[in-house]
Amino acid sequence: MNHYLPKGRVEYLEGPLVQEIQSAVFGGGCFWCAEAVFERLRGVVSVVPGYASGQSANPTYEQICTGTTGHAEVVRIDFDPTQVSFQDLLTVFFATHDPITLNRQGNDVGTQYRSIILYANEGQKRETEKFIKELLESGQFRQPIVTEVKPLETFYEAEPYHREYYRRNEGQPYCQFVISPKVGKLQQRFRELLQS
Repeated sequence: MNHYLPKGRVEYLEGPLVQEIQSAVFGGGCFWCAEAVFERLRGVVSVVPGYASGQSANPTYEQICTGTTGHAEVVRIDFDPTQVSFQDLLTVFFATHDPITLNRQGNDVGTQYRSIILYANEGQKRETEKFIKELLESGQFRQPIVTEVKPLETFYEAEPYHREYYRRNEGQPYCQFVISPKVGKLQQRFRELLQS
């Protein structure tokens, strides 16, 4: 299984120019939902489902589902910050999942579905903490935000069959009743951030 150690930036060579691509790692419940949301944003180069913030190396989906490995289902979002900012990603993240319910998103229950942001560098940490503080002060949420904010240690890519899950299974009940409303909310509230 592939794993990814954070460096704070990833570079892709495109002709004579080097384009800086940054990464963000978010967990907000089922990674199928997060992938379907973030892959629609302009400036997002890729969204990879995976596992992070647990104790065991190279975890499998079956192990994650037991809730005993400590890992959360997350997505690694590689993005071009000249087109979409880290703050834009935070805005979409907090608008498309429940950050006030511990270890649960709808009917998905367990520590693997917890709300978590795994920062790649001190800049992302500061921006995340400031964003959460402003959310709390705004009164948007009536209960405390339980989103964990921790450094990313290791990201393990999920098995290939989890990639583009919503695109390939849009007609399934889980996709229709859980993922489609999130995508619809994204399309209504954040049109200016969507790919053309």
